[in-house]
Amino acid sequence: MHPILKTAALALGLLALPAAAHAAEEPPHTVVIEDGAIQIRDYAPMILAEVEVSGDMGDAGNAGFRPLAGYIFGGNQARSGGSDAIAMTAPVIQTRSETIAMTAPVTQSMTTDGSWRVAFVMPPEWTMETLPVPEDAAIILTEIPARRMATIRFSGGPNDARFAAKTEELRTWLSVQGYEVVGEPVYARYDPPWIPTFFRRNEVMLEIAR
Repeated sequence: MHPILKTAALALGLLALPAAAHAAEEPPHTVVIEDGAIQIRDYAPMILAEVEVSGDMGDAGNAGFRPLAGYIFGGNQARSGGSDAIAMTAPVIQTRSETIAMTAPVTQSMTTDGSWRVAFVMPPEWTMETLPVPEDAAIILTEIPARRMATIRFSGGPNDARFAAKTEELRTWLSVQGYEVVGEPVYARYDPPWIPTFFRRNEVMLEIAR
């Protein structure tokens, strides 16, 4: 597709996202325990499309969102030729990547040089063999095994202080309940950047031992 036409198509797709974002498919999971804003969930294996970007927490999330949105809206090479559209899913999640292992969740993650990893979860009907190849070489496809996650929900925009406070609140709850944390904090956002901050659904997620 001509670059100008591709940019126009992406813009139209992004304009359609606000209404659809709230109905975006979430990764398959089972809620094991619920206590107010806190849940324990078992997630099925998933595939991530992720990209590394620089900037502070909020700017990096927005910067990473754009190339990933481009990928799912057709900035890709289908296995059978042409391009494929991939359904939008939620959440987009961020963590500090210097501590992320192979079992880390979907992430926007901070690297040792101050950059972040931002990732979309691919819909479960896709596999590594069928997903189209990203045209942007910076986008990496990664398989993530099943894991158990503790989550705490809150509203607002990306904010380091709020993220730290909610992380501490979740860690305290897990300690009291006797859970073992085995992963680093993950910041999950379920709405695109243009949704007003007070309407946005966010979560801190921590991987825990089963």
